[in-house]
Amino acid sequence: MTVHPEDAAAEAHAYPPPRHLFMTVFPPIILPVFLSAADGTVVATALPAIAASLGQVEQLSWVVVANLIASTIAAPAYGRLGDLIGRRGMMQVALAVFMAASLLCAFSTSLTMLICARVLQGLGGGGLMTLAQALLGENVPSRARGSYQGYLSACIVGGSTLAPVAGGLLTEAWGWQSVFLAYLPLCVVAMLLVTQLPPGVRSQGRATFDATGLILLTMFIVPLLLALSKLQRLDPSAVPLIIGLIAIAGTALAVLIWQQLRTSAPLLALRLLRQPSFWRSDVMAACSGASLTALVTFLPIYLQVVGGASPAQTGLLLLPLTAGTSCGSVITGWLMTRTGRTAIFPGIGLIFTAITLVALALWSSRMSRAEMSWLLALGGLCQGSAMITAQVTVQIVAGNRQLGAAAASVQLARSLGSAFGVALAGAVLFTVLSSIDPSAASLFFEMIRRGSQVLAELPGEQQSLVQAEIATAFRGVFLTVACFSCTIVAMAWTLPARRI
Repeated sequence: MTVHPEDAAAEAHAYPPPRHLFMTVFPPIILPVFLSAADGTVVATALPAIAASLGQVEQLSWVVVANLIASTIAAPAYGRLGDLIGRRGMMQVALAVFMAASLLCAFSTSLTMLICARVLQGLGGGGLMTLAQALLGENVPSRARGSYQGYLSACIVGGSTLAPVAGGLLTEAWGWQSVFLAYLPLCVVAMLLVTQLPPGVRSQGRATFDATGLILLTMFIVPLLLALSKLQRLDPSAVPLIIGLIAIAGTALAVLIWQQLRTSAPLLALRLLRQPSFWRSDVMAACSGASLTALVTFLPIYLQVVGGASPAQTGLLLLPLTAGTSCGSVITGWLMTRTGRTAIFPGIGLIFTAITLVALALWSSRMSRAEMSWLLALGGLCQGSAMITAQVTVQIVAGNRQLGAAAASVQLARSLGSAFGVALAGAVLFTVLSSIDPSAASLFFEMIRRGSQVLAELPGEQQSLVQAEIATAFRGVFLTVACFSCTIVAMAWTLPARRI
């Protein structure tokens, strides 16, 4: 892998001794990463309490969707601004916006006010992950980044998994407002820690921001994510709306690409996408987000509806998957630092992940819940290697002066990939189920809305039939996620930059 000359020279003298590096760099970036990872899932278990308090149940999903859209749009903006005016300062701005929005969320008196506050929270949270990754690249030598990325990946998985549990406990003990108030002390500590980082690299010359590019990016992302959310359930009446939204997104994307290639200071790193190592890394990040998010979204439904697990049991059954993914990320990062190799780990590891998913598609109905859970853990051990490889590769290809743009590119790819993965897996699930038994598909809609008690209301014989049909439909979900893993393998084996 080629390292820019100025970056190589900087690495010779710019970093503290290894024994001090971890304590200098890691504490200031780990809290923002945890906050960003947790914010996507912590609200899930508080939604029923929010609905009971504020009403307007039909708009409740916007509490999650609005935040996702805002954070996806904000990530490239923070990446570009961090490159221009300093990443440490922009991290403090992102934390301040996130903290102010958390206060507004906690004191919201209507669902409309809460949704607006969640948009603001997304505009702050969108910078946390991107800037943390860029700050890591700025302050850690390239050879050591594998280990640090492994720790960060473990934190991301842990934050995403533990957040719903913490959200449920806080809601039960002190009300849904406490979910947002709990962010405040963490933000204050993070703000203080970030001040301990070195000032870092700034762009030379006049700082210009591409506002037109940001507007066009918004016009692309908003209709695209709305179309993907509609696509999940494949409602025939929504097809014209989905087509219209995709047409708007496609038009905006075409104009965005045209504009980005002609502006002197583009928002997105499109010129870097000409390098095979860069765009292949982004595809790996997108597929990694798609596979893990689809699994975490649909496995609880499978375990409760088909396996008969309670919500508490479902959380325990998912722990091996998340623990395996976290441990695998740390191990992969350590191996990267020790060997200097990158692409070989997802290139081999994701083959095993795909095999476990195919095994689930073929034999999950014959497995016990525990057997299925541990098989997922085995696949999860290799799952995190794709994101680490993607982050390390784009950072070195981009060079120190474009670390923000590179980190934002991976974060944008992961966010869009996650949305696409859930939409595609949901569409496959409902399509297969509708083709088997339309009435079972309708029942499944009700189960998602009201919980597994819908199944308990059916006669015993019909319960068994519906469970068998849903289990058959889930084979399509497992095979779809296996395809994402196979795509990562293909990208890893054709990645030109294979070492650090």
